Amino acid sequence: MKSALETLNPTRVRLTVEVPFAELKPNLDAAYRKIAGQVVIPGFRKGKIPPRIIDQRFGREVVLEEAANEAVAQFYGKAVEENDVHALGRPEVDVTTLEDGQDLKFTAEVDVRPEFDLPEYRGLPITVEDTEVTDAVMDEQIEGLRARFAVLKGADRAAAAGDYVSIDLSATVEGQPVEDLATKGLSYLVGEGSLLDGLDDAVTGLAAGESKLFPTTLVGGDLAGSEAQVTVTVASVKERELPELDDEFVQMASEFDTMAELREDLHTRLGRVKRLEQGVQARDRTLEALLALVDVPLPEGVVAAEVEGREHDMLHQLEQAGITREVYLQSQNETEEDYRAELEKSARAALTAQFVLDKIVTAERLSINEQDLSDHIVRTASRYGMAPQQFAEQVMRAGQVPVLVSELVRGKAMALVLGAATILDASGRAVDLEQLREDDPMAGLIEVDEVDEVDEVDEVDEVVEGASADEVSRDSGTPA
Repeated sequence: MKSALETLNPTRVRLTVEVPFAELKPNLDAAYRKIAGQVVIPGFRKGKIPPRIIDQRFGREVVLEEAANEAVAQFYGKAVEENDVHALGRPEVDVTTLEDGQDLKFTAEVDVRPEFDLPEYRGLPITVEDTEVTDAVMDEQIEGLRARFAVLKGADRAAAAGDYVSIDLSATVEGQPVEDLATKGLSYLVGEGSLLDGLDDAVTGLAAGESKLFPTTLVGGDLAGSEAQVTVTVASVKERELPELDDEFVQMASEFDTMAELREDLHTRLGRVKRLEQGVQARDRTLEALLALVDVPLPEGVVAAEVEGREHDMLHQLEQAGITREVYLQSQNETEEDYRAELEKSARAALTAQFVLDKIVTAERLSINEQDLSDHIVRTASRYGMAPQQFAEQVMRAGQVPVLVSELVRGKAMALVLGAATILDASGRAVDLEQLREDDPMAGLIEVDEVDEVDEVDEVDEVVEGASADEVSRDSGTPA
C-alpha cells in the first residue's frame, strides 16, 4: 500500500491511497464467502458456492464492490496511522479506481485536530466576587421565611400585586372555546407571572365580581402560538398578613429559640453558598481567561456536527415540554438568526475548550486510573438516581466509556490550571480553593467533568464536581 498526505487547510487533510491488487486477495476471499452465505443457487449448498459460479451468476463487479467496502476502511485506517493523522469524525471517501486486476485507488478527506501553541496556563490572574453576606441579604431570606407563614384575610378592595385572588377563566381562539383554559375558583398570586401573559395586568385593579377581557399568546398544548381572547373574573381578593418578627415567630418557623440564633445560622449557611458560588465563578473565569490567550482553528465539519447535536437536544427538550421552537424563541425574544448564532457560539467555545485541555493533558502527561473512573460513575449514577452498576452497564452498552475517560482527564487538566491560577476576590484578598474543599467534605476536587457545558453551569452544588455529565450518551463527533 502507498499513501500520500495533502493538507487542505489547518483542520482538514486529504489522503491518497493506492493498494496493489494482490493485497486485496483477503478482501476478495471474504467477499466471496459473504455472498455465498447470502444467496441460494440450485445444486449448491448455502455457503459452499464456488467463486466462478458467483462470478457467472452475479458478475465479478459485485464481488469487487463488496471487497472494496471492507478494503477501503481497512487501508484508510492504515494510511491514517502511517501518516500520523489525528482524524476527527467520518472521512469523505472517493474511490477513483476499482477494476479487476488493477490497483485500488481512493482518496479520503477528513477533519483533523488543529495545531496550535499552548499559552502559559499556570498562574493566570483571576478576579471573583466577594463572599460577604450583608444584612440586606439575610433580611431578604428572613422575609421569605416570614412570607411562608403568612395568613390570608379577605380584602374589600381592588386586587394589587402581592394579593391572592380567586379567579374564573375562560378563553376562545378564533371564536372557539378553549376547554383547557376553562377553570373556576383558581387561586392566583397577583404579580407571580406564572400562568398567562397579560393576566397580572388584567387582574390588577379588579374587585370581587369584576371581569376583564385580555389577549394572550398560548405557549403550550395543541394551540401553542395561537392568539387567544381570555376573560378573567375575580371572585375574591385576599391579602397576606405577615407574622411579627420576634422570638415567638422564630420558635414557630425554625429550630432556634431567638432571632439572633436564626441570623447566626443563616449567616453561616449563606456564607457557604457564597463560597461555593465563588468556586464556580473561579472555575468559569479561569477557563475563559485560558481560552482568551489562544487562537484555535476549528474543523468546520466538527463544528457543524456539534451544532446539530445541540440543536437536536434542544428540540427534544422542547418537544418533551410540549413547546414548539417558534414559541420558545418568542418567549426568549430571539430571532431564528439569534438562536443559530448563539448555538454556534457555544459550540465553538466548547470545542475550543476541549482542544486546549486535551493539549494540556498531553503536555502534562495526565491520565486517570480505574478508581477515578469508578468514582465518577458512582457520582454520575447518583445524579440520575441509578445504581452505579446499572449506570456502568448502560455506559458500556452504549460504547461511551472513552467519552467518560476523556471527560475525566480533561477535568484533571482544568483542575491543574485552576489550582495554579492566582485568584483574588474583588477586595484583593486571596481565594483559597483548597480551603473550600476542607470546609465542605462533599466538595472533592474542583474539576470540570464535561467541558462543553462549563459556560452553562451555574448551580452551586456543581462547583466541586464540574459540569454535569447529563449528555454523556450523545456523541456528536466531537473530539474524544
